[in-house]
Amino acid sequence: MAEHDFRRNLLNSAHTLIECRTLAGGLYQVTGQGGGVQSGDTLICTVKGSRDLPLRLQVDKIRYLINPPGQWTATAKGPDLRGQSVLGWSIKCDQCQKEQAFEFLAMDKDDLPKRTAKAVARISELGWTPHGDNHLCPTCARQLH
Repeated sequence: MAEHDFRRNLLNSAHTLIECRTLAGGLYQVTGQGGGVQSGDTLICTVKGSRDLPLRLQVDKIRYLINPPGQWTATAKGPDLRGQSVLGWSIKCDQCQKEQAFEFLAMDKDDLPKRTAKAVARISELGWTPHGDNHLCPTCARQLH
């Protein structure tokens, strides 16, 4: 089982995501070019409306097209994003004052504490470290340890 990264910031002409659309909650149709994708592989796409938020999909079935060569269509399973929105916040390092914008997913009905918890989880994925009520960027966190 291989992992194929089709996020927008990593694309090249030989390895391109053409379309990713929702068929039903948690079921997607993905069309791409290149990559040697097979059933059981993981595709990493970008969440619609986001610059860099990853969407991990598990390939269920794949069909390679004769024309154009190398193009394929797959059905894949992933998270059900209905009722969720991409939110953009920013964080500032409390030691060096570096600021970073980031995105995360939150349910439309989430209140501020739930959204804050999801934002904290996302910045942890990006390498930021909680420091009391504050946060340290990855560089300052390494210097502290």
